[in-house]
Amino acid sequence: MIWKQSFTLETINQLSQRTLVEALGIEFIAFGDDYLTARMPVDDRTVQPMRLLHGGASAALAETLGSVASVACLEDVARFMPVGVELNANHLRSAASGFVHGTVKPFRIGRSLHVWGIEIKDEMERLICVSRLTIAIVPRSK
Repeated sequence: MIWKQSFTLETINQLSQRTLVEALGIEFIAFGDDYLTARMPVDDRTVQPMRLLHGGASAALAETLGSVASVACLEDVARFMPVGVELNANHLRSAASGFVHGTVKPFRIGRSLHVWGIEIKDEMERLICVSRLTIAIVPRSK
């Protein structure tokens, strides 16, 4: 198991209140030994003017998943925090309704750098977006 912090889906979702995560309707729904999954609605909050899922919403889902996963992998969250330094997103297919589900898994979890792979799929399990997120682990400012 990669997780160093104890967490529940309920606690992650509670921490997301009054953030972009809540504004986009992102909800954490599952986790296992080496993955975390969240879903996001394809609705007025997350579509572009052509009524298709906005690429920026997919990127926000990907970065949210990787950032939360990095926090859960830290041994000392009182002294260190994750910050995103690079996000790549390839948009492969559009979505116009329902939910998309993102799952994050690690490529590397180091002491100062985490690299995550995120797959976002629609409700028919079709790949919508693939992302790679690099996170730096930095000291918390006092």
